[in-house]
Amino acid sequence: QVQLVESGGGSVQAGGSLRLSCLVSGYTEGKVCMAWFRQPPGEERDGVAALDSDGRTSYALSVMGRFTISKDNAKNTLYLEIDNLKPEDTAVYYCAADFTFAPCHYSDYIPPLDFAFWGQGTQVTVSS
Repeated sequence: QVQLVESGGGSVQAGGSLRLSCLVSGYTEGKVCMAWFRQPPGEERDGVAALDSDGRTSYALSVMGRFTISKDNAKNTLYLEIDNLKPEDTAVYYCAADFTFAPCHYSDYIPPLDFAFWGQGTQVTVSS
């Protein structure tokens, strides 16, 4: 059974950096599309970055240049590096995966309904 477990969240000051991790288990190699989403308090869950099994990356326009998605296949881990953190980055961050389609590439909006598997989320709080 596929499981995704996020870690790396925390409380940081504006201008700092964080690297979130998502350990994926129960996955056998093949086509995959993986993504990071975030959900600020009282708001909807929005996609911020995606990465497919061909290595193609996608970013929401609102985070391009500050967020970097990557994957370590040997460690079965997906990462999200966030630089120059801003208070508006405060949210619960989720990783998600789907194994039924690839490649995946998004110009801006990343649909949550594209992904069947989700982690439990990790909280990121940015103070000014």
